[in-house]
Amino acid sequence: MIDDEATRALKELDDVLDDLDDLLKRNDVGAVLAERGLNIALALTAANGLRAYLKGDKVTAIDDLGTVAEEIAARAGLKA
Repeated sequence: MIDDEATRALKELDDVLDDLDDLLKRNDVGAVLAERGLNIALALTAANGLRAYLKGDKVTAIDDLGTVAEEIAARAGLKA
């Protein structure tokens, strides 16, 4: 059973991930990350995969995080 403190902590994690999504969707943040050669769509997918994992949805986590790992490796010319 989850107590009130743990419930609040899980809500806070969700809020942090919401903030991350919001930040990744900002044009100024996207521009800086793009200058670094990073793809915002991949970052959002990674964040979604992390959120799914933290909620216990391992199937979605595997799908999203696996996709991100494959794409990053492919773009870097590495084997995933």
